[in-house]
Amino acid sequence: MLIRSILTFVIILILARIIGKKQLSQLTFFHYITGITIGSVAGEITTQINTPFFDGIIALACWTILTIAMSFISIKSTKFRVIVDDRPTILMQNGVINQHGLKKARLHVDELAMLLREQGIFSFEEVHYAVFETNGELSVMKKPEYDPATKKDVKANYPKSPYFPTEVISDGKIVKKNLSELNLTEDWLMNKLKKKNIQNIEDVFFAQVLEDGSLYVSLFIDKQGLSKK
Repeated sequence: MLIRSILTFVIILILARIIGKKQLSQLTFFHYITGITIGSVAGEITTQINTPFFDGIIALACWTILTIAMSFISIKSTKFRVIVDDRPTILMQNGVINQHGLKKARLHVDELAMLLREQGIFSFEEVHYAVFETNGELSVMKKPEYDPATKKDVKANYPKSPYFPTEVISDGKIVKKNLSELNLTEDWLMNKLKKKNIQNIEDVFFAQVLEDGSLYVSLFIDKQGLSKK
């Protein structure tokens, strides 16, 4: 069983990389079901000694090949993509609840209200469009009068951020690859830490360069919940 578990783990890792990120993210119901099935087959191979090992591997390979084939066909054919993934369903249009859309999505008004609350919307009056996506999530377009004002709306300055928030220290060690991609040096990082009265990299549990070039730092803590510093 130990050998079967190790081999199955390695095979699942390889197949997961072959299938790709879309399958791992379980974007649609189809991808969710195939992911569950592949996991169930792997569990069967690992725990059921009576199941022939190579038969299980063949089953995993077949599911992987079929999943990849379906994905490629979906990319090439719009009609086939609709058959596999369905289409998004409009639940609210021009501020009006689409009863036909609710019926098609098998939702009732209370469930729609819950989905809206998950988006931070507590009043139907705020909604212009609500679309039930193929992955089961709700996308909402608010009415213009309920949209929050942006910096552009109030004509405020909005300079572009020079950096993308990036981890540069993890578990007391510098992530040199990320630092290099930001065109920053270890000396720059140390100077930033010294400004925060931190002398040793080993004291830092996590550090992240923020959009404006500042540094977010979280130190190690001891069992009493106090930072080392």
